[in-house]
Amino acid sequence: MRPMELRHLRYFIAVAEEQNITRAAKRLHVSQPPLSRQIRDLETEMGLALFERSARAISLTEAGRLFLLEARAVVHRVEDAVSFIKSIADRKPSRVRVGCCLTPSIEIIPRALRAFQRTNPLATIDLRSTRIHDMPRALRSGELDVCVGVCRSPEDFRGLSIEPLGAYPLRVAVHKRHRFARLRKVPMSELATQTILWAHGQMKLLLPHASGLKTIEEYDSLESLIAGVETGRGVTIVSQVISRITGGRLVLRPLKPSPQPPQIVAAYRKEGLSATIAAFVAAVKTAKLKTCAEPL
Repeated sequence: MRPMELRHLRYFIAVAEEQNITRAAKRLHVSQPPLSRQIRDLETEMGLALFERSARAISLTEAGRLFLLEARAVVHRVEDAVSFIKSIADRKPSRVRVGCCLTPSIEIIPRALRAFQRTNPLATIDLRSTRIHDMPRALRSGELDVCVGVCRSPEDFRGLSIEPLGAYPLRVAVHKRHRFARLRKVPMSELATQTILWAHGQMKLLLPHASGLKTIEEYDSLESLIAGVETGRGVTIVSQVISRITGGRLVLRPLKPSPQPPQIVAAYRKEGLSATIAAFVAAVKTAKLKTCAEPL
């Protein structure tokens, strides 16, 4: 005899529930003689009588009643597994195109990706490094679905939905041998005497009152700006979180008085929002920051 198969359990359950071979055969869409043979084969393999038979009735033995509970559990588990796999297979992989700049990519984006992928394992994230001033255009044109960046002005995102995610305090970043590195806080009046290096568009973004600061160079990215400060060409203003990637290359110090930091936001088009994009926006919101307080 062949080993027990799932169909044997299904046959047994049908006969046990119908308490009649004829009705069970009709329910299973099989003929009666093969069904009776399968049940007897099952009992032979187990070495137990599962049914008590008489000329007019068939009923479960005590062993049959116990086996019915286990057989149902096995069949239900298999059905649940098949249903789950089919639901996964039927879902079409989807993609979310996300633009981000360096500051949120250090902390917020990794948190959001972990939260999103836990609930959307088949979705693909197309993460693109995007300049802040390019984000509104890319969203409006449909080139990107969501942007996570530093907000220069709410007017830039007019007509788009915005989710505030928090703000990092601003710091002056200097070479480790710069005299500011020995200060606990750097007065803004002292900063005004220094040569300031800026990333593209950073002056308007970080310090609205930066007109009193002198600029020597403007860099095309924050990464190249950090390299410029490291070589001693000047100092710059960055968000506190940048310390995560500069390590010991630069020293970051608070400013006095502390400038108002810009908000980090998630922006997206609300119209035609797909379930996958909405799920990513929700994940980004769970990764939002608490506004960091200035140290005493």
